Amino acid sequence: MKIHVLPAGPIQTNAYLLTASERGEAVLIDAPGDIWAEIEPILAETKCKLKELWLTHGHWDHMQGGAEVVRHTGAKVRAHLDDRPMIETPEIMEEIIGRDLGLEPVKVDTWIAQGDKINALGVEVEVRHVPGHCPGNVLFYFPGNKEKKAAGAAFVGDALFAGSVGRTDLPGGSMEQLKRVIRSEIYTLPDDTVVFPGHGPRTTVVTEKLSNPYVQA
Repeated sequence: MKIHVLPAGPIQTNAYLLTASERGEAVLIDAPGDIWAEIEPILAETKCKLKELWLTHGHWDHMQGGAEVVRHTGAKVRAHLDDRPMIETPEIMEEIIGRDLGLEPVKVDTWIAQGDKINALGVEVEVRHVPGHCPGNVLFYFPGNKEKKAAGAAFVGDALFAGSVGRTDLPGGSMEQLKRVIRSEIYTLPDDTVVFPGHGPRTTVVTEKLSNPYVQA
């Protein structure tokens, strides 16, 4: 599996295109604006079909390009039920932000929850619910492989960043809740797990446990 890191959209939200050329399959995690233009040539080059789109949460910058991606690929969409209002009625976010973003609703095929397992790209992926930034934020955890000395990977949305955490001042946010789930759902992953956030550079679980100024272990 190869991870393509693709910052896109007005505020450079990280989208992650995961391709498995040997299987001819791909999964997209989050869909900022104009992401289709970024992933189309990669899918063609790797000869992969986009099977699914996974939304870490329903904020506008993570789902803005979702409808376009689905139109072009027929990808099935997964997201957490607690963010259903924002995903299916995105004008809610436009009202909060105070401007028209031209958002299209995204049809979710499968609502996911804490502890769900997803078989994708030849591996079993674990879903963990990490609210606090917004009600439906989830992470997708790909386990590591000790025999191959390969660390796991966690795609965490806007729950945790390198040296920071997600904002909690938007509707449905809670700093107390966010700190609690970072400790219980992210810091309990293996220390060498690579953390891929919704914005900015990657980090590791152990780095944040030891040095994150907002939530230490």
